[in-house]
Parts: sequence; structure tokens; C-alpha cells
Amino acid sequence: MNRKIILTCAVSGNAPFNAKHPAFPVTPAQIAASCVEAAQAGASVVHVHARDPETARGTRDPALFREVVDRLRASGTDIVINLTCGHGALFYPDPADESRGLPSSDVISAEERVRHLRECLPEIASIDISTGNQVEGGDEYVYLNTTRTLRQMAKLFQEIGVKPELEVFSIGDLLFGKQLIAEGLIAGTPLFQMVLGVKWAAPAGAETILYQRNLLPQDAQWAAFGIGRDQMPMVAQAALLGGNVRVGLEDNLYLSRGVFATNGQLVERARTIVEHLGMSVATPAEAREILGLPARTRNCSLEPA
Repeated sequence: MNRKIILTCAVSGNAPFNAKHPAFPVTPAQIAASCVEAAQAGASVVHVHARDPETARGTRDPALFREVVDRLRASGTDIVINLTCGHGALFYPDPADESRGLPSSDVISAEERVRHLRECLPEIASIDISTGNQVEGGDEYVYLNTTRTLRQMAKLFQEIGVKPELEVFSIGDLLFGKQLIAEGLIAGTPLFQMVLGVKWAAPAGAETILYQRNLLPQDAQWAAFGIGRDQMPMVAQAALLGGNVRVGLEDNLYLSRGVFATNGQLVERARTIVEHLGMSVATPAEAREILGLPARTRNCSLEPA
């Protein structure tokens, strides 16, 4: 059966990266160009973060998100735009008193977290349904998304008219996603993204995917991805088990050991895997139909809503 699979490319991410990478996208122009590269290689969706051009660190600055989206839309590229909404949830406990956050903590209101969505009106944006310990390099923190904040964000997504991609890091996250659906806070076809291989979260493997898949609502669309060396094996596993797939430099920098990749190369490899399994990658238009999105791309507003 020639099943259509939605292939997402997460082009840049938020985490620190190996500075030796010769072409990691950092500036809005580079990130937008990388989205175009991914689309030309066959991606259905691009998942977009913004980075500070001076420091290369991830940022939630709406102006930088808006520049990326404006540049991407001005290119005329047909691609489903998926913006991250994961910023503003980092809590660094003070080791001397864990009831207090260090100055590096960045925990903001639900309204502030969706500000860039109001300005850019993407078709999709991610809601990370997760609170837990996380590690990025030598950086340890608590990723803080309370049930109260997540409910508020889901309501704001409905108000703005953006489809949520429910990113789940563990079983409990998935169950709370189902609760949001039961409460009427997620409309239309639910979309779940299984994040696999993050330290202290769900491991990457077929068993994890199967267990989580079997807990999903029957009408849900879902995808799964692995990080690092697990990226391509999870493409194959997710496709074989009935899901959609994700690759990109956010999750993995390499084509093989010591060989840096581009987003286009990662998309091409994932597409080859999908096709060798007897399936095909959905076009952006087909992805919109599968996900119940309008058959058009909205323009970024000139002024904040």
C-alpha cells in the first residue's frame, strides 16, 4: 500500500550545537534558506525555532521568528510551517535553595509564549506536554509546563486558529494530551509527536512507539522521532508502525560518524527510507489534507494581532 507519510524537518532547534558544523543555520536568513532546502528535498513540514544571530543561542524573540517566516513565505516555497512554542519554560533551581530560580530561568505566561504565533500565524505550532528534568550538554534544568499553563496555551491556540502539535516525552504526557482532547481544548484531528531518546524521558525503540501508539485516540495522526544516532532507525520504525516521521539538524547533526549533515541531506535520506519501505512522502498539500488544515498558506500579519 502506497501510504502517504508526513515528513517534518526540524531545521535548527534551540539547544547548543557543535560549533564545528560548517553550515548550521543561525540567522533568520540562514534558517529560512534551510527551510527552503528541506522543502526542495521533499519535506512536507518545517518545524522552526529562531536563534540569536549574535550568540547563536535559541531565542523566543517574536521579531526573529517573524523575519524567518516572512523570508520563507516571500520565497514562494510551498511548505507547511510549524513554529515551536516551547520557549519560556526553563527553570534552573538555585542549588542552595531549590524553591528559588536562578537568574538564567525563563518562565513566562502562556500569553507571552504564544506572542510570536499571533504575529506569524503558522499553520501548526508545537505544545510540549512535558514537565521534567532535562539535560542539554552540561546544562541541567527543569522543563516546566504545568497542566494549568498547558490548558491556557491550548485555549490560546484555538483563539488564534493554529493547530497544536502535541509533543509528548513520556506516557503521562500522552495521557494529559488525551485529557485536553476530552475537555474540548484540542479540536479537529489530534496530532501527536513522540519525542524519543531524550535523557530521562521515553527511550527510542519500537516497543516505546507501539505502547504509546496503542494509547492514542483512534482518529489521531501521530509521528515519532529519535535524536542523534537514533534518528534514521526511528524513521523506519515510525513508518512501519503506521506513523509519520521527523528528521533535521535540531535532533541530529550527522549523516554518519564524523560527517556533518545538512537539512536537505537528512530529508533526502529519510525520504529514501520511506520509499524503500513501499510508501511515499506527502506533499505539503497532501499533508494539509491529512491533518485537516485549510488548503492555503496564510500570510504573516503586518502588525501584531
